[in-house]
Amino acid sequence: MTEKLLEVNNLTTSFKIGSEYFPAVDDVSFSIQPNEVLALVGESGSGKSATAFSLMGLHRKARIEGEVNFQGRNLLKLNEGKMNKIRGGDLAMIFQDPMTALNPLMKIKQQIIETLKIHNTKSKNERESYAVELLDRVGIPRAKRVAEAYPHELSGGMRQRVVIAIAIANRPKLLIADEPTTALDVTIQAQILDLIRELQDDLDSGVLLITHDLGVVAEMADRVAVMYAGQIVEVAPVRELFKNPQHPYTRSLLNSLPTESMLGNKLHVIQGVVPALNKMDRTGCRFAPRIPWVPASEHEKNPQLREIAEGHHVRCTCYRNFSLEGSSAQNIDAEEYQIETGARGGSAR
Repeated sequence: MTEKLLEVNNLTTSFKIGSEYFPAVDDVSFSIQPNEVLALVGESGSGKSATAFSLMGLHRKARIEGEVNFQGRNLLKLNEGKMNKIRGGDLAMIFQDPMTALNPLMKIKQQIIETLKIHNTKSKNERESYAVELLDRVGIPRAKRVAEAYPHELSGGMRQRVVIAIAIANRPKLLIADEPTTALDVTIQAQILDLIRELQDDLDSGVLLITHDLGVVAEMADRVAVMYAGQIVEVAPVRELFKNPQHPYTRSLLNSLPTESMLGNKLHVIQGVVPALNKMDRTGCRFAPRIPWVPASEHEKNPQLREIAEGHHVRCTCYRNFSLEGSSAQNIDAEEYQIETGARGGSAR
């Protein structure tokens, strides 16, 4: 077994509402191997981005507990100076919204050069030419011209490529991609995903891919962690998850996908919404209120992740006798789904 690149143990990130702290990420554990893509999926509000920002040390007003072990160090124990040497270097992130991730007052080349200077990579004379080289590498045409442009002069797809260029500038060991294709058209989405995969193979990097798009998961991921209400409820290899989903939430997500086999039938709709942090019942199964037809006796009082098959973990015993009300459960082959949807359709939002 290859040594783990990242190991997260019992990560809890809490935000203050009024006078109390409420966990948005609640006792989360997972790991990533070199050259592995772990997809973190779930509805908006499940805690995916809060997890990513916790790993990067970007929460300023949150209480963070647990361990984030990266290259033999617990990142949560590092001061800001030591964290700055890792962040943007061996640990990098592609942010969800490139327009807010980029400085509107700086030229593109200056923003790339800035991250090179912080990590002391390349000489002063090399940095500018390397910035242009990076833009060319991420598929930006007329890279020299774009290097002199400001963010508002570029399209959404071009800005996303610039954000990727900044993220890979220092050849990171671990790349966190937070909804990297949100708000991009289908053609640009495909190009961005292909680019991330090429860069991962080239750098032998591990990737944490955060998304609500299960088509993207089918194409990109090696393993999948399904997150709901701040907890991971199921973890499995990608093909196993699509063919043999177990947790009621995972099965509900997959049954909400439009596939050829569903023609003429109504799509399954998940009742309710992800609860607000300060309104959430933190005892028992957190998905229970959205599947009221499942008896309380089927749920554990304190659900834990348990391995039910090699590499396949599920939280709570309610998966054993769960059935989708008003819909027949469908098991999906990840490769077949990738073909049916072009790997771009299907949203867990």
